Amino acid sequence: MEDLIVEEFIPDEAELLLDVEALLEDLWASDVNRRMLAARAFSEVQEERAIPALIHLLQDNCPLVRVSSAYALGRNPCPKIVDALIAALRTDWNGYVRKGLIWALGNCCDSRAFEPLVDSLATDIPAVRLWSASALGQLGDLRAVPYLCTALLDDPLAVVRSNCAWALGQLECIEAIPTLIKALKDEDLSVQQDVHEALERLGYNELEGDGVDVFEIPGT
Repeated sequence: MEDLIVEEFIPDEAELLLDVEALLEDLWASDVNRRMLAARAFSEVQEERAIPALIHLLQDNCPLVRVSSAYALGRNPCPKIVDALIAALRTDWNGYVRKGLIWALGNCCDSRAFEPLVDSLATDIPAVRLWSASALGQLGDLRAVPYLCTALLDDPLAVVRSNCAWALGQLECIEAIPTLIKALKDEDLSVQQDVHEALERLGYNELEGDGVDVFEIPGT
């Protein structure tokens, strides 16, 4: 029931002027609002002691608590949170929670996230697919290249295609160049711009002449 997703969480910096010790206690509070606000605060504060509680809150009944916890874990990335993030990604019905989980996995840069990210890129809702593409770029695993190339050409949403182009630029894999060249003809100008930037990152310059796009390596 994706129509029941909660509003996207944007941290309020004013909430950071709080006592960390009190926040740690509030993560275990019986009151849902206290749990949510405490988890939200840790999306801006790095505190290793909060991690066990934040992992526990990924299973909270309230989606606002879960999404806040996902972003908080993304702010406190470490290897021990990866399995919990993946497990939550596979079971959570809420699209905005899954988006937060994807963001957190991208920040962890852990190879265990590869298959879940690839699956989300191919099958999830748009908000999750676009962050899956970015997370694969952060992951730095060249196995992602063919999946990103496919989504760059085939995904129906322009913002997803743009993120795929960005991710391919981050991976700096020359095998992506033919696909990027094809994507220069994308109907969306923002996608075209991200493709240009990805090609530039790969060391290729576009030369315009006689209506034909030619690419060369600088200095050759």
